[in-house]
Amino acid sequence: MPETVEIGLGREARRGYHLDEVALVPTRRTRGSTVVSTAWQIDSYTFELPFVAAPSDAVVSPATAVEIERLGGLAVLNGEGLWTRYEDPSEQLARITSEDGCTTAELQRIYAQPVSEELLAQRVAELRTSGVRVAVRLSPQHTVAYSGAVLKAGTDILVIQGTIISAEHVASEHAADAALNLKTFIADLDIPVIVGGCTNYQTALHLMRTGAAGVIVGYGAHSGSTTHSALGIEVPMATAIADAAAARRAYLDETGGRYVHLVAYGDMATGGDIAKALVCGADAVMLGEPLAIAEEAPGGGRYWDATASHPRLPRSALVDLGVDSDAPTLEEVLVGPTADATGERNLFGGVSRVMAKCGYSSVKEFQKAELIVAGVR
Repeated sequence: MPETVEIGLGREARRGYHLDEVALVPTRRTRGSTVVSTAWQIDSYTFELPFVAAPSDAVVSPATAVEIERLGGLAVLNGEGLWTRYEDPSEQLARITSEDGCTTAELQRIYAQPVSEELLAQRVAELRTSGVRVAVRLSPQHTVAYSGAVLKAGTDILVIQGTIISAEHVASEHAADAALNLKTFIADLDIPVIVGGCTNYQTALHLMRTGAAGVIVGYGAHSGSTTHSALGIEVPMATAIADAAAARRAYLDETGGRYVHLVAYGDMATGGDIAKALVCGADAVMLGEPLAIAEEAPGGGRYWDATASHPRLPRSALVDLGVDSDAPTLEEVLVGPTADATGERNLFGGVSRVMAKCGYSSVKEFQKAELIVAGVR
């Protein structure tokens, strides 16, 4: 039974655990890290790392997408970001990353420029020409409007992502955009779709029943997130991932073997955080802020996500990560080597190391590792 606590007469709340409240326990033979594989496959696409770069303009540009693919990950371009609103967004990026600082109101004005379907198709074509697997993120509210341009241009993987997403979005009949029914929408597609975020068992199960290839767990909590204060929503990621993994087991039984991948997004800054997310049941992780310190990152040491420029209710702030002139490369951040001992660089080298110390040779096996509650915040 789920652990609950009484918060008042007749009212109980479920206890949830964040990733920093659990720890891994090596309990079997160790392995050499050279015989460990961190490879991840979704649909027909295989990646050397269980890693998806978040669709933030601070991290993913057409140029960095190529480098992320080279290093073994999947980059997701924000289909409603700067590169689909401006032919050359360098002026806007310079304003956002200026030393004077960029206010939320300025960020909203920059993102008020309409998305161009022509630019959207052009960016997809540029990525295809560069030879990478093309993944594009659209918000649930605008998927119906922009998906035609994205799909026609040749996207390999479609990511439909919002703070919280449901299998069927209910909208007023006077809404500007058509309501999105994921089940009927995905059924008509011949490419894999990743949807999210979600926070619990029931929503994860509903999203799996849409036919999605992957489900995103979490809303991308980072140091600038204000979702917990603006909306009262906070995701204890260890519990949320474990709940979604339970939903996946139920869906496997329900369908006779259809496996849906879980992508954990948020509350991860180190290799240890990533490892714990995988053991909780994730197949891969989506990273945003941890990549923003890289010298190739278009955000120049700043990080923001799509919620920071929301025109009516921003739910995160632009964060200055204080990167100096010795910013690491993306390669150092992701796969090393590094001289940094914080765990914030060589992220997947750390994952390989702990997989070896726990005695597992693949991510799928690693999900069986033992967890212990290490402390309560």
